[in-house]
Amino acid sequence: MKNEVVIVDYGVGNVQSIRFALNRLGWEGVLTSEVTTIENAKHVIFPGVGHAEVAAKQLRASGLDQVLKQLTQPVLGICLGMQLMCTSSEEGDTKGLGLFDLEIKRFDSGLKVPCVGWNKLEDLKSPLFAGLEAQNHVYFVHSYYAPLSAQTIAVANYGQSYSAALQNDNFFAVQFHPERSGEVGERILKNFLNL
Repeated sequence: MKNEVVIVDYGVGNVQSIRFALNRLGWEGVLTSEVTTIENAKHVIFPGVGHAEVAAKQLRASGLDQVLKQLTQPVLGICLGMQLMCTSSEEGDTKGLGLFDLEIKRFDSGLKVPCVGWNKLEDLKSPLFAGLEAQNHVYFVHSYYAPLSAQTIAVANYGQSYSAALQNDNFFAVQFHPERSGEVGERILKNFLNL
């Protein structure tokens, strides 16, 4: 495959499902922690699964935290990747990359967490969602969320409205898993790769 997209390897993430989703779209997901490869990539995906504090420590230990902040090409954070792109998280009192000026919060104790399953997107505001309409469903697995802000480009609701997706210049982030969200998720990935 001649089309390549870099997936940041910092020891955390469900990278195989992302690679399979990219393959279905005709792209090769290159998993790497090599700085030059990441810096020269046309598109970068920043995945993440697990505990924010542990993931942030691994990211800092690799030095990739500084690399990510300097990127100028389109970057897509997925799930925990999105949360680490924010200023901080209540999970382990974690310091994030600060690409989005938001503190990640834990869902209210009255709600079942983690929030697992399909939920609809509303208030879509970005080329990331070209060709999609509100009410499309995507797949979520998370216990923490990003509040609504001026950088919110899609909204979901679980006990309250929160940011399902964020954008700040070339940095995009989604709380849901596009690689597990069927045709809607594939369209979102395709839109990202066309940016």
